[in-house]
Amino acid sequence: MHQALTRLIRDVPDFPKPGIVFKDITPLLQDAEGFQAAIRALAEQATAMAPDAFLGIESRGFLFAGALGYRQERGVLIARKPGKLPYRADRVSYDLEYGSASLELHVDAVSAGQRVVVVDDLLATGGTAAAAAELVTRQGGVVAGFLFLVELEFLGGRRRLAGAPVASVLRYA
Repeated sequence: MHQALTRLIRDVPDFPKPGIVFKDITPLLQDAEGFQAAIRALAEQATAMAPDAFLGIESRGFLFAGALGYRQERGVLIARKPGKLPYRADRVSYDLEYGSASLELHVDAVSAGQRVVVVDDLLATGGTAAAAAELVTRQGGVVAGFLFLVELEFLGGRRRLAGAPVASVLRYA
């Protein structure tokens, strides 16, 4: 199955800058069977994490968190770029490979003790997922795990996510 999913990931050289090979998941999303297989694979890994909710990271993480929440009958939380949430938000800033960024989460999104699985399409350096986890813990939640469709192992992002299980469906060494 994973080999079939890998064929649906398109490499885009020199995007967003020279020397980067971007892993484009849009062909997988466009393929109904491929998307369903990806959600099944993610759901299998999520079950062991026993989540109360899935937190999707803007924007592709929303797609997977939403599908997982629906499939597993759990709530869905969203971490967004600054200025996109309509209610009061908590913000965390973090470093990226090419600069810095911030994520926000509504101040009342996480209940004390709520088990939250952080979901995104891709794990690279781990900065964005670590920032999302910080937002969860600031609100008294428990990071039950991290879940990704694609992991770029050579960037070592998993190391930044210590303390909770990390799972990915497709790994690129």
